[in-house]
Amino acid sequence: MSLAVVNTHDDNCDRTHVTGCNDNGQDTLRQLQTALHSLSPQVRKAARYTIDNPGEIGVLSMRQLADAADVQPNTMVRMARSIGFDNYEAFRKPFRSAAAQAAPSFTDRARWLQSINARGRHGELLTQLAAAALGNIEELYESLDADELKNAADAILAAKHISVLGVGTAKSLAENFCYVAAMIGSQATTIPAPGRIALDDIANLTKGDVLVAMTFSPYRSEIVEATQLAIAQDVTVIAISDSRTSPICITADHAFAVPTGTPQYYSSIVAAAALLETLLAFMAADTTIDAAQAIDAFHQRRRSAGIYTPDSP
Repeated sequence: MSLAVVNTHDDNCDRTHVTGCNDNGQDTLRQLQTALHSLSPQVRKAARYTIDNPGEIGVLSMRQLADAADVQPNTMVRMARSIGFDNYEAFRKPFRSAAAQAAPSFTDRARWLQSINARGRHGELLTQLAAAALGNIEELYESLDADELKNAADAILAAKHISVLGVGTAKSLAENFCYVAAMIGSQATTIPAPGRIALDDIANLTKGDVLVAMTFSPYRSEIVEATQLAIAQDVTVIAISDSRTSPICITADHAFAVPTGTPQYYSSIVAAAALLETLLAFMAADTTIDAAQAIDAFHQRRRSAGIYTPDSP
């Protein structure tokens, strides 16, 4: 699903007049078809392309679809609003859901990857991987809301203790976030600690603390349980997942849904990494300490300890 900053306390569809939010997009296409005669020329052009190519709506970003339709990206927004949607992402939602349900399994993707060698089509593989990664990044930055990012960053900066929970492919994301946050004096800790489970560490958190939790489909039960416990203990939860209906997003204080589409045999974490880097940048912008001085001291300690090579800049 495309990334969207989610107000998790209001799970209503983001549309004002249109019904059928949970269909596979066919109801939306019918309404677009009915409205064609009343649209401006450019919006009608976008609508005709959309109606003729419904399979592209769920897999292409708004900018990519606009390019394919030979219109400006804001024309796609106007098209969505012309039939009652608040924004393009709301218009696109049922198509994204349908595309996700039709997506091949991780096992099927692995079989396809192995077939690449037999067919000698590694160039095709490279092209598809690049398109998926770039598309995920584009969707991320098209949909991010600066105010929501600032609120999440400020919550982290104000926290007494910051715990970052990610396992599997998200573990490296959690470790990198804590490492970079330390450069500006924000002491975040990855959990679970060695020899413990996440619930053990969450049990020590209280009001005023922050938990950054990550899980992507198929959702890890220990992450879900840990997030639920944190919420019960009045800990501020920042959830990062691949859907607004992810079990860790539903009741989180701040929730971000990132695109994870890829031909790979596991969910892509490219957009999640970019989101965390963006969150770190907002933290650096808002911290009350001298970020430049803190970063310089961080690296000087490593140079003094011989961690960096002598010729490192």
